[in-house]
Amino acid sequence: HATGQTEKLRILGNGNVGIGKINPTNKLDVNGTIHSQEVKVDLTGWSDFVFKKGYRLPTLTEVEKHIAEKGHLENIPSEQEVLKDGINLGEMDSKLLQKIEELTLYIIDQEKKTRELKAIISEQNKRLDKLENKQ
Repeated sequence: HATGQTEKLRILGNGNVGIGKINPTNKLDVNGTIHSQEVKVDLTGWSDFVFKKGYRLPTLTEVEKHIAEKGHLENIPSEQEVLKDGINLGEMDSKLLQKIEELTLYIIDQEKKTRELKAIISEQNKRLDKLENKQ
């Protein structure tokens, strides 16, 4: 550092590149913010398995129990894990989509139950009106 400047970029013989890192352990290690118009992540699977016939949607009781015991959603890393290890964006997007799809199924189920309850209440109101009119 004869010029008094610190090293900003290093390319190792194995092809790893470090920006703000002297010993990059990945193909690109950046010590700082990456600003981009777009990031594309290749994946080997996606979360639409939630909508397949064989998928077992956890009951809300099971979800509640897991949250009470673990302090986070099932298959989603805890805050401690994220702070220690970071996250894989593609994997996390897939896991978050899984939770959104599960929520969608819960909402659809709730809507069906609400319609059923409204029909029952309507029928009971009709029967009550008949009873009141007889008196």
